Amino acid sequence: MHTAYITHPSYLLHDMGAWHPESPMRLRAIDDRLHAAHLFDFLAHREARPATREQLLRVHDATYLDAIAAASPREGFHALDPDTGMNPHTLDAAFHAAGGAVMAVDLVLRGEVNNAFVACRPPGHHATRNQAMGFCFFNNVAVAAAHALEQHGLERVAIVDFDVHHGNGTEDIFRDNPRAMFCSTFQHPFYPHCGADTASDHIVNVPLPAGTAGPAYRDAFTVRVMPRLEAFRPQMLFFSAGFDGHREDDMAQFGLVEADYAWITGQVMEVAARHAENRIVSVLEGGYDLSALGRSVAAHIKTLAEL
Repeated sequence: MHTAYITHPSYLLHDMGAWHPESPMRLRAIDDRLHAAHLFDFLAHREARPATREQLLRVHDATYLDAIAAASPREGFHALDPDTGMNPHTLDAAFHAAGGAVMAVDLVLRGEVNNAFVACRPPGHHATRNQAMGFCFFNNVAVAAAHALEQHGLERVAIVDFDVHHGNGTEDIFRDNPRAMFCSTFQHPFYPHCGADTASDHIVNVPLPAGTAGPAYRDAFTVRVMPRLEAFRPQMLFFSAGFDGHREDDMAQFGLVEADYAWITGQVMEVAARHAENRIVSVLEGGYDLSALGRSVAAHIKTLAEL
């Protein structure tokens, strides 16, 4: 099998309320679209394992992990901030979301698949070393990238975050780690209201204005992201795969469509072919219009699987 598809039943049990856009229906929409597009049966399906404390401690403080565990309610909801809340199943889902990303790394680096998509909830890229925010609890892609570096001994990994929101948590975690390149394209000014003024040899932030559609996005990605990825020569690549920049998603004001997500995927796959033995792990982040999300993820996975 070329592409693994990793999920877990706990992802559907995490619920922050009927009003909340980050809902279990997101995964059902993806699943439905993969079936409708006749992609589901071509994937190597795996059920995620929970991340270990050791794996989480590579990117999160011990006091933070303890605080999140203590905040988990026995019943009802516990709000960590106006956007981010826990029900009794949230902590288990968060452990399995990070663990699914770790599993993806192991599958790819063992050569069982070329790449993997982790259809997880809750998302992760806003979670900093010591703070939950923006619907996120553990930084799933950061846990996975750190696992590749520390457990598998890679020297260089790169994370490409195409969510419409800046991946502030991932930047926070890897700011002082030059072994991990972080590239984030995002609407600015916009939540979480940071990233536009930070850069380094391994942090590549590309703020773009509201209204950015495919041609302008592709130009920016080609000019500002691709040369940096090439120069870095990553041994493995990761996607923080947020699809909330779709023109039908009212969470933001980008104008991307399914073909743009397929194009981004293909561009990064070319880098992976040249430098990383085709090794890619993609981890779901945002995307809140259910129809657009399902179609966009299908386009992304179809490209990853070369179908």
